[in-house]
Amino acid sequence: MNIGDLKKINLPDSPGVYFFKGERGVILYIGKATSIKDRVRSYFGKDLIFTRGPIIQKMVAEAKNITSIKTDSVLEALILEANLIKKYLPKANVREKDDKSYNYIIVTKEDFPRVLISRGRDIPREYPPEKLLYTIGPFPEGRLLKSGVMIIRKIFPFRDRCFPYLAHLGAKPPSGGKPCFNRQIGLCPGICTGEMGQTEYKKVIKNLILFFEGKKNRLVSNLNKQMKSYARAREFEKANDIKKTIFALEHIQDISLIKEEPGFTLGGKSSFRIEAYDIAHISGKETVGAMVVIEGGKIKKSDYRKFKIKTLKGGDTASLEEVLERRFKHGEWETPDLIAVDGGLAQRNTALKVILKNKLSIPVVSVVKDKYHKPKDLEGDSLFVKKYRKEILLGNAEAHRFAVSFHRKLRQKIFIGDS
Repeated sequence: MNIGDLKKINLPDSPGVYFFKGERGVILYIGKATSIKDRVRSYFGKDLIFTRGPIIQKMVAEAKNITSIKTDSVLEALILEANLIKKYLPKANVREKDDKSYNYIIVTKEDFPRVLISRGRDIPREYPPEKLLYTIGPFPEGRLLKSGVMIIRKIFPFRDRCFPYLAHLGAKPPSGGKPCFNRQIGLCPGICTGEMGQTEYKKVIKNLILFFEGKKNRLVSNLNKQMKSYARAREFEKANDIKKTIFALEHIQDISLIKEEPGFTLGGKSSFRIEAYDIAHISGKETVGAMVVIEGGKIKKSDYRKFKIKTLKGGDTASLEEVLERRFKHGEWETPDLIAVDGGLAQRNTALKVILKNKLSIPVVSVVKDKYHKPKDLEGDSLFVKKYRKEILLGNAEAHRFAVSFHRKLRQKIFIGDS
C-alpha cells in the first residue's frame, strides 16, 4: 500500500484497533490507537524504516487493505488488541518481538484470586495451568499495560500480593488486622481485613474477567442487576458503590494511556477540559467553593459552579473534599481531563482521594502560592504542567476570583439581613 491507497479508506478519528490485511484478507498486523486515522497515517511516512523497522515496512508494502474496530476508550482498545493478537497471531506482531518477552495479565486459581502482571517466559514455571483461572495477553507495551491495570484497579479493586483474612477457619488477621497499603488507598477491596468475603470477591473477579474479554455491555447489564438487587434488599451503600462502578466504566479516563502517543488527543476530543477549584472564607466563616472550567484554552463560564460549604470542621481540605464529592455526584456534567486545585500537597492528595473513591482516573495539579498569594510552583504530572501551564494558571486565577466574588455577595447578603 501507499499513501494514495490510504486516502481511499475511511478510517475513524477515535480510539480503537486497526488491521493491516494482505491477500485474501489475511491479517498481517494489529495495532491500537487513540485516533485510528492519525495512527494509521503515521505508517506512510518516509522514515518508517527508522521509526518501526524493516518488518513493519515490509508489512505495509504487502498490505492490500486496512480495517478497524472503534472502542469507547483507549483502555478498551488496549485490551481488545491483546485479545485479537492472541486469537489471530499476525506474523508482523509475532516477528516484531519475541512473544515470550511480552507481558500478560494473569488471574490465579485460589479462594481469593490474585491479579498479576507476568512475563510470558515466566508463566509456565511460576503459574502452571492448574494454578491459573484466566490469562490475557500478550501486551507488547509493558508501560502501557501497567498504566491500564492501574485504571482497571480503580474500577475493580483486587488482591495482588496481600494475604486474605480467613476468619471462617479461625485464623487471625494478617499483620494484626492492619489493612495492606493498597487497601488504604482503595485499590484492594479489603481481603486482608475480612471486609469482603469470598462470595463477594468472586463477583468482582467475574466482572473483571468480563471486562478483560471485551464484554462491557454484558458487564454493565450484570452490574445493573446487582445494583437493583442490593436496592431491593435495602443495602443502599452497596448499591451506590455499583452505581459508581457503572459510571466509571462508562466514563473511563485513560489519560495515562493516551499521553504515550505523540500528538495525542483525548479519545478523539479536540478540547482539553480543565476544572479549577478554590475555597474562600474569612476566619472560617461563610465558606464557599468555586469550580471554573477552561476548555480548549478558553474560559467556559456556562460550566462554572459555586458551592455553599456545609462542612463545619476540617478547614480548606475538608471544604475542598465536600466540593469535589458534590461535583462528582453530577454524572450529567462532562468529566474533566485535568483538575487544578489551589494549595499544596494536602489539597492535591484530598482531590486524588475523592477521585479514587469515585472510581475515576483524573490527574491533579496543585498551584502552590507564595506569602503574597502569588503562584510559586505547580505540583503534579510534569507532562500536564508543561503542556497546560498557561491554562492551569488561568483556571486558578478565575477560580479564586469567582470564589471571592461569591463569598463577598454572601457576606453582603447576611450583613443586609442583620441590619
